[in-house]
Amino acid sequence: MTQARTFSRPQVLSLAAAIACVVTVGIGLSLSIPLLSFALDAKGASRTLIGFNTAMPGVATLVCAPFISGWARRFGMAPTLAASLATAAVSLLAFNAVDPIWAWFPLRFALGAALTVLFVLSEYWINAAAPESRRGLVLGVYATALSLGFALGPQVLGLLGTSGWPPYIAGAAILVLAGIPIAVAGGRAPPIVDHPSAGFFSFFWLVPSATMAALVFGAAETSAIALLPLYGIAIGLETGAAIGLVSAFVLGNVLFQIPMGIIADRVDRRYVLLFCGMAGVVGMGTMTLATLPPAGIFVLLTILGGLVAGLYTVGLAHLGSRFRGADLAQANAAFVVFYSIGLIVGPPLGGAGMDIWPPHGLPATLAILFLVYVAVVGVRVARGT
Repeated sequence: MTQARTFSRPQVLSLAAAIACVVTVGIGLSLSIPLLSFALDAKGASRTLIGFNTAMPGVATLVCAPFISGWARRFGMAPTLAASLATAAVSLLAFNAVDPIWAWFPLRFALGAALTVLFVLSEYWINAAAPESRRGLVLGVYATALSLGFALGPQVLGLLGTSGWPPYIAGAAILVLAGIPIAVAGGRAPPIVDHPSAGFFSFFWLVPSATMAALVFGAAETSAIALLPLYGIAIGLETGAAIGLVSAFVLGNVLFQIPMGIIADRVDRRYVLLFCGMAGVVGMGTMTLATLPPAGIFVLLTILGGLVAGLYTVGLAHLGSRFRGADLAQANAAFVVFYSIGLIVGPPLGGAGMDIWPPHGLPATLAILFLVYVAVVGVRVARGT
């Protein structure tokens, strides 16, 4: 093995700190989302109001993302991350201390803004610190660890319940714990010292193979989690089996990301992204046009969930190979914005598809979305751009 393909000890420490930070944040985030929904329901909020409140982090992402690299350049990576963790922890505690529902909207915005900063800068840190020859592997490890972190949050909530101070204190404590790796290795974080070479919105179009990958994955992931149980019931599955479709999709995400990252280190990443998109077209098209037994749907969704999640992992690696410094931070922020847009538009599109063509409108809609992505990436590959 050549030296270029090995990790130095400082790289290992730096990457471990960044991954540990964002995974810990993932645990806190996945704990807070259902916790706040249960709390709003207990206050008598309508489902519509709960939905709007849950959407506030997406709004915060759109508002704050263009400024994140500037904050890190001005204040430093470690201080900006630490301030964001503190803001997230205090915001989470404030939910249980503040009674009026209207006040939960600015609190949810503040929590969403803090988490956006954490994800953008942590992913920038990981991408910038990873050696080019192993970038896909590193991001595959990150995506796998983050998925496991998201799976742990609801388990913590299950142990502590959803009422009183304990779940809020636990969530805030978990977020504070994420500051430990920053304190230990914050000095190893790659600094942002330069200014971006182009305006923020330019990065949406400079690498559409990556940014559109984030949008398509965000739309597919959220639609699957929100609507697959309804799809399962519509095609005749029992409730437990219908809910299990979501588990199958998420399981693929956990199992496939490291192998996908390794492949992306050996093959032109645009080809890997094109393959992931084509897998989405074929997989969702199969669900639309063919009658599969429940076991077949479960296996198909596991494979499909893993390959489609490769859009996020490989898309991040593609950004890392194209940009450096402030440009990489801005490109990563644009990537997160596109992912957030996918979260916002995916479920309404999938739901409309189910209304227009029951019961197969959901996979048909997602197949069309993947087909558009394949067309865009195919043109880029054909042009060599």
